[in-house]
Formats: sequence, C-alpha cells, structure tokens
Amino acid sequence: MAFRPLHDRILVRRVESEEKTKGGIIIPDTAKEKPQEGEVIAVGPGARSEQGQIQPLDVKVGDRILFGKWSGTEIKIDGEDLLIMKEGDVMGIIEAQAADKIAA
Repeated sequence: MAFRPLHDRILVRRVESEEKTKGGIIIPDTAKEKPQEGEVIAVGPGARSEQGQIQPLDVKVGDRILFGKWSGTEIKIDGEDLLIMKEGDVMGIIEAQAADKIAA
C-alpha cells in the first residue's frame, strides 16, 4: 500500500469484534456494532503550530487505539476497508497489561 496521511491524520484498520458473548451466545452479523478499536497503519507528520513548527503526533504505527463510534471517514484501499481520522478523534492508546510486560 502506498498511502501517507497528511498533517495530523492517521490511517486505522478496525479490530474485529468477538462473535460470541462471554456466555457463549453467537452474535449474528446483523446485530454486531462496528468495533471502536483499531490498529494504526500509517500516520501523518503532524500538525503545524502557529509558529510554523510541526508538532509530532502522539500515536505511532502499530498502536492499538480507541476512537468514537462515528469517528473518521471510511475509505477502501487495495480492497480493504480502513478509516482515516484526525488524531483528535482518538480517545486513547491501549497499552499492554503490566503482567504482559513482566512476562515478556
């Protein structure tokens, strides 16, 4: 893929949601909501400040993020459905559990 977002935009691949509930009930496709979690695929260089300097983004390629239900614009690149959004639409970065870090 040859796509590079501009300014403070990021390209995100949605992470697929579970097809079963914790109780074992299978959720049909028609009842599923779109996941609000994704993986950052590409990031722009950053937004310009009033002084003309580029402010780098807090997110980086490979980060797992949470975003709002209606955030971003859906696009299709190389047959894959992706989202492009501004960094401001990101609610947070999902970090590995402390136990996972100790085990690694």
